Amino acid sequence: MATNFLVHEKIWFDKFKYDDAERKFYEQMNGPVTAGSRQSSGPGASSGPGGDHSELVVRIANLEVENQNLRGVVQNLQQAISKLEVRLSTLEKNSPAHRATAPQTQHVSPMRQVEPPAKKAATPAEDDEDDDIDLFGSDEEEEDKEAARLREERLRQYAEKKAKKPSLVAKSSILLDVKPWDDETDMAQLETCVRSIQLDGLVWGGSKLVPVGYGIRKLQIQCVVEDDKVGTDLLEEEITKFEEHVQSVDIAAFNKI
Repeated sequence: MATNFLVHEKIWFDKFKYDDAERKFYEQMNGPVTAGSRQSSGPGASSGPGGDHSELVVRIANLEVENQNLRGVVQNLQQAISKLEVRLSTLEKNSPAHRATAPQTQHVSPMRQVEPPAKKAATPAEDDEDDDIDLFGSDEEEEDKEAARLREERLRQYAEKKAKKPSLVAKSSILLDVKPWDDETDMAQLETCVRSIQLDGLVWGGSKLVPVGYGIRKLQIQCVVEDDKVGTDLLEEEITKFEEHVQSVDIAAFNKI
């Protein structure tokens, strides 16, 4: 089966014979063929030395043409660069910054000698005025004493006016939450106890009852205090003294006036 199959197939079994014959032909014409030339030989390779030589000549001619073109491009670039350099130097010379940095010569005119003013001869009337001048300055001393007295009087009046002016007192507005023990606490009595606290620098304001839950209401009361005299700790301490009515005291709001 295999032999019959190979008989019908078109396979070139004698190709090596033709390759050897072609190699011997070229060896007789060009000498022995090297391994590199054998590898380069093929269906697309040139068939003789004449073809290789012509191909090399064509390539060399193409390289020379490309070299000439490149030289022309390089020359054009060099000319363009030289023109740009000339233009740049011209612009730098004409720029305002270059003018400012360039030293400018100043023409200094020679100094002229100024003659001192001629001394005017004193007249007899001026001599008499000079004789009337009080060299001891008694009048000036009296004026200085009067000015000093006025200055001291004005300073004293300013100090008295400043002392009578009331100084600014720092105050704060505080909103307190006073919580009772339960819903059976008498809130009117609780507010009366709170307002019974009287301190220097403390002024009580408006109040209201705010529901908390489960029928319990808290007392929310406003007051104004002087910061140097009354503090929040002192207020809490005084209010919590009413242990029968007050459970706790909280600061709901604190604002400077």
